[in-house]
Amino acid sequence: MQIDDVVREADCALADIFQGLLQDVGARTKLSSNDRMLAELAALMGCGGETAFRARLIDALENGLLPETAREAVMQAAAYLGMGRALPFVQAASEIFLSRGVQLAPEERNLRERATRGEELQVQIFGEGMRGFHASGDALSQPVNLLLSKNCFGDYYVREGLSLRERELVTFCLLAAQGGCETQLAGHIAGNQNVGNDTAYLGEVILCILPWIGYPRSLNALTCLKNAKKS
Repeated sequence: MQIDDVVREADCALADIFQGLLQDVGARTKLSSNDRMLAELAALMGCGGETAFRARLIDALENGLLPETAREAVMQAAAYLGMGRALPFVQAASEIFLSRGVQLAPEERNLRERATRGEELQVQIFGEGMRGFHASGDALSQPVNLLLSKNCFGDYYVREGLSLRERELVTFCLLAAQGGCETQLAGHIAGNQNVGNDTAYLGEVILCILPWIGYPRSLNALTCLKNAKKS
Protein backbone atom coordinates (compact mmCIF):
# COMPACT_ATOMS: atom_id res chain seq x y z
CA MET A 1 0.00 0.00 0.00
CA GLN A 2 1.15 3.53 -0.75
CA ILE A 3 0.43 4.69 2.82
CA ASP A 4 2.54 1.89 4.30
CA ASP A 5 5.49 2.92 2.14
CA VAL A 6 5.15 6.54 3.25
CA VAL A 7 5.04 5.72 6.97
CA ARG A 8 7.72 3.04 6.73
CA GLU A 9 10.11 5.43 5.00
CA ALA A 10 9.85 7.70 8.02
CA ASP A 11 9.82 5.12 10.83
CA CYS A 12 9.68 1.33 10.42
CA ALA A 13 8.66 0.65 14.02
CA LEU A 14 5.78 3.10 13.81
CA ALA A 15 4.75 1.62 10.45
CA ASP A 16 4.50 -1.84 12.04
CA ILE A 17 2.31 -0.51 14.87
CA PHE A 18 0.11 1.44 12.47
CA GLN A 19 -0.34 -1.52 10.14
CA GLY A 20 -1.36 -3.61 13.13
CA LEU A 21 -3.98 -1.01 14.02
CA LEU A 22 -5.33 -0.95 10.47
CA GLN A 23 -5.58 -4.74 10.50
CA ASP A 24 -7.39 -4.73 13.85
CA VAL A 25 -9.86 -2.13 12.60
CA GLY A 26 -10.36 -3.93 9.29
CA ALA A 27 -11.18 -7.17 11.10
CA ARG A 28 -13.97 -5.47 13.07
CA THR A 29 -15.70 -3.41 10.38
CA LYS A 30 -17.98 -4.56 7.59
CA LEU A 31 -18.10 -1.38 5.53
CA SER A 32 -18.07 -1.79 1.78
CA SER A 33 -14.78 -0.98 0.11
CA ASN A 34 -16.31 2.12 -1.48
CA ASP A 35 -17.69 3.47 1.81
CA ARG A 36 -14.46 2.75 3.67
CA MET A 37 -12.38 4.62 1.11
CA LEU A 38 -14.78 7.57 1.08
CA ALA A 39 -14.77 7.71 4.88
CA GLU A 40 -10.98 7.62 5.09
CA LEU A 41 -10.45 10.29 2.44
CA ALA A 42 -13.02 12.58 4.06
CA ALA A 43 -11.49 12.06 7.50
CA LEU A 44 -8.01 12.84 6.22
CA MET A 45 -9.26 16.08 4.72
CA GLY A 46 -11.10 16.94 7.92
CA CYS A 47 -8.01 16.50 10.08
CA GLY A 48 -5.71 18.26 7.61
CA GLY A 49 -3.68 15.15 6.76
CA GLU A 50 -2.49 16.10 3.28
CA THR A 51 0.44 13.67 3.05
CA ALA A 52 -1.68 10.72 4.16
CA PHE A 53 -4.52 11.90 1.89
CA ARG A 54 -2.26 11.82 -1.15
CA ALA A 55 -1.08 8.31 -0.35
CA ARG A 56 -4.55 7.04 0.48
CA LEU A 57 -6.10 8.57 -2.64
CA ILE A 58 -3.60 6.68 -4.79
CA ASP A 59 -4.42 3.49 -2.87
CA ALA A 60 -8.16 4.13 -3.33
CA LEU A 61 -7.90 4.73 -7.08
CA GLU A 62 -5.78 1.60 -7.49
CA ASN A 63 -8.45 -0.35 -5.61
CA GLY A 64 -11.38 0.72 -7.73
CA LEU A 65 -12.64 4.04 -6.36
CA LEU A 66 -13.86 6.08 -9.31
CA PRO A 67 -12.05 9.39 -9.87
CA GLU A 68 -15.44 11.11 -10.17
CA THR A 69 -16.40 9.78 -6.74
CA ALA A 70 -13.15 10.95 -5.17
CA ARG A 71 -13.53 14.36 -6.77
CA GLU A 72 -17.03 14.79 -5.31
CA ALA A 73 -15.72 14.00 -1.83
CA VAL A 74 -13.07 16.68 -2.30
CA MET A 75 -15.65 19.18 -3.53
CA GLN A 76 -17.86 18.42 -0.53
CA ALA A 77 -14.92 19.38 1.69
CA ALA A 78 -15.00 22.93 0.33
CA ALA A 79 -18.37 23.48 2.01
CA TYR A 80 -17.47 21.90 5.35
CA LEU A 81 -13.82 22.92 5.70
CA GLY A 82 -13.94 26.20 3.80
CA MET A 83 -11.70 26.79 0.81
CA GLY A 84 -8.87 27.93 3.08
CA ARG A 85 -8.41 24.37 4.32
CA ALA A 86 -9.87 22.47 1.37
CA LEU A 87 -7.62 23.97 -1.32
CA PRO A 88 -4.55 21.79 -0.57
CA PHE A 89 -6.72 18.70 -1.12
CA VAL A 90 -8.25 20.12 -4.30
CA GLN A 91 -4.72 20.64 -5.59
CA ALA A 92 -3.54 17.21 -4.41
CA ALA A 93 -6.42 15.42 -6.12
CA SER A 94 -5.87 17.38 -9.33
CA GLU A 95 -2.17 16.51 -9.37
CA ILE A 96 -2.84 12.82 -8.75
CA PHE A 97 -5.54 12.67 -11.42
CA LEU A 98 -3.19 14.35 -13.90
CA SER A 99 -0.35 11.95 -13.08
CA ARG A 100 -2.68 9.02 -13.77
CA GLY A 101 -4.04 10.45 -17.01
CA VAL A 102 -7.51 11.01 -15.56
CA GLN A 103 -9.53 13.63 -17.42
CA LEU A 104 -12.81 14.56 -15.80
CA ALA A 105 -15.59 15.61 -18.14
CA PRO A 106 -16.37 19.35 -18.29
CA GLU A 107 -19.71 20.39 -16.85
CA GLU A 108 -22.07 23.33 -16.76
CA ARG A 109 -23.17 24.72 -13.42
CA ASN A 110 -26.92 25.09 -12.96
CA LEU A 111 -27.52 28.54 -11.50
CA ARG A 112 -31.31 28.34 -11.51
CA GLU A 113 -33.29 28.24 -8.26
CA ARG A 114 -30.29 27.20 -6.17
CA ALA A 115 -31.93 28.12 -2.86
CA THR A 116 -35.13 26.26 -3.72
CA ARG A 117 -33.32 23.15 -4.95
CA GLY A 118 -31.01 23.21 -1.97
CA GLU A 119 -33.84 23.55 0.52
CA GLU A 120 -35.67 20.62 -1.07
CA LEU A 121 -32.64 18.47 -0.33
CA GLN A 122 -32.47 19.81 3.23
CA VAL A 123 -36.10 18.75 3.68
CA GLN A 124 -35.35 15.36 2.16
CA ILE A 125 -32.40 14.79 4.51
CA PHE A 126 -33.52 16.49 7.72
CA GLY A 127 -37.32 16.57 7.49
CA GLU A 128 -40.15 19.03 6.99
CA GLY A 129 -38.81 21.27 9.74
CA MET A 130 -36.36 22.62 7.16
CA ARG A 131 -39.16 23.91 4.93
CA GLY A 132 -38.71 27.68 4.55
CA PHE A 133 -35.24 27.52 6.15
CA HIS A 134 -33.50 29.71 3.57
CA ALA A 135 -35.77 32.65 4.44
CA SER A 136 -35.78 32.07 8.21
CA GLY A 137 -33.76 33.57 11.04
CA ASP A 138 -33.00 36.96 12.52
CA ALA A 139 -30.88 39.68 10.95
CA LEU A 140 -27.68 37.85 11.90
CA SER A 141 -28.56 34.30 10.92
CA GLN A 142 -30.78 34.75 7.86
CA PRO A 143 -27.93 35.51 5.41
CA VAL A 144 -26.10 32.39 6.58
CA ASN A 145 -29.27 30.29 6.38
CA LEU A 146 -29.77 31.47 2.80
CA LEU A 147 -26.21 30.52 1.87
CA LEU A 148 -26.60 27.11 3.49
CA SER A 149 -29.57 26.37 1.25
CA LYS A 150 -28.22 28.13 -1.84
CA ASN A 151 -24.55 27.15 -1.73
CA CYS A 152 -23.95 24.23 0.63
CA PHE A 153 -26.97 22.28 -0.56
CA GLY A 154 -27.90 24.07 -3.80
CA ASP A 155 -24.37 23.93 -5.25
CA TYR A 156 -22.84 20.83 -3.65
CA TYR A 157 -25.51 18.38 -2.51
CA VAL A 158 -27.36 18.60 -5.83
CA ARG A 159 -24.33 17.35 -7.75
CA GLU A 160 -24.13 13.90 -9.29
CA GLY A 161 -21.31 11.51 -8.45
CA LEU A 162 -22.36 10.75 -4.87
CA SER A 163 -25.72 9.60 -3.58
CA LEU A 164 -27.28 11.51 -0.68
CA ARG A 165 -26.31 8.61 1.58
CA GLU A 166 -22.69 8.87 0.45
CA ARG A 167 -22.65 12.66 0.80
CA GLU A 168 -23.92 12.41 4.36
CA LEU A 169 -21.23 9.82 5.07
CA VAL A 170 -18.57 12.20 3.74
CA THR A 171 -20.01 15.11 5.73
CA PHE A 172 -20.11 13.03 8.93
CA CYS A 173 -16.41 12.18 8.54
CA LEU A 174 -15.42 15.76 7.67
CA LEU A 175 -17.12 17.04 10.82
CA ALA A 176 -15.91 14.28 13.13
CA ALA A 177 -12.32 14.69 11.95
CA GLN A 178 -12.26 18.46 12.46
CA GLY A 179 -13.22 18.36 16.11
CA GLY A 180 -15.13 21.21 17.73
CA CYS A 181 -18.10 20.70 15.40
CA GLU A 182 -20.16 18.51 17.72
CA THR A 183 -23.38 20.52 17.35
CA GLN A 184 -23.24 20.19 13.57
CA LEU A 185 -22.13 16.58 13.89
CA ALA A 186 -25.24 15.78 15.93
CA GLY A 187 -27.43 17.30 13.22
CA HIS A 188 -25.75 15.26 10.53
CA ILE A 189 -26.03 12.08 12.57
CA ALA A 190 -29.79 12.58 12.26
CA GLY A 191 -29.37 13.35 8.56
CA ASN A 192 -27.33 10.19 8.05
CA GLN A 193 -29.94 8.09 9.78
CA ASN A 194 -32.67 9.60 7.62
CA VAL A 195 -30.89 8.54 4.42
CA GLY A 196 -30.04 5.01 5.54
CA ASN A 197 -26.82 5.24 7.58
CA ASP A 198 -28.02 3.86 10.92
CA THR A 199 -26.36 3.97 14.35
CA ALA A 200 -24.52 0.67 13.93
CA TYR A 201 -23.21 1.76 10.54
CA LEU A 202 -21.96 5.11 11.88
CA GLY A 203 -20.27 3.28 14.76
CA GLU A 204 -18.33 1.27 12.19
CA VAL A 205 -17.47 4.48 10.34
CA ILE A 206 -15.99 5.97 13.51
CA LEU A 207 -13.93 2.83 14.02
CA CYS A 208 -12.79 2.99 10.40
CA ILE A 209 -11.49 6.56 10.65
CA LEU A 210 -10.02 6.23 14.16
CA PRO A 211 -6.48 5.40 12.93
CA TRP A 212 -6.48 8.61 10.90
CA ILE A 213 -8.08 11.12 13.30
CA GLY A 214 -6.93 9.72 16.65
CA TYR A 215 -8.71 8.64 19.80
CA PRO A 216 -9.94 11.98 21.23
CA ARG A 217 -11.94 13.01 18.16
CA SER A 218 -13.16 9.45 17.66
CA LEU A 219 -14.41 9.34 21.24
CA ASN A 220 -16.12 12.72 20.80
CA ALA A 221 -17.89 11.43 17.69
CA LEU A 222 -18.90 8.28 19.53
CA THR A 223 -20.36 10.36 22.37
CA CYS A 224 -22.39 12.37 19.85
CA LEU A 225 -23.65 9.15 18.30
CA LYS A 226 -24.65 7.70 21.68
CA ASN A 227 -26.42 10.92 22.67
CA ALA A 228 -28.33 10.91 19.39
CA LYS A 229 -29.45 7.35 20.06
CA LYS A 230 -30.80 8.36 23.49
CA SER A 231 -32.75 11.28 22.04
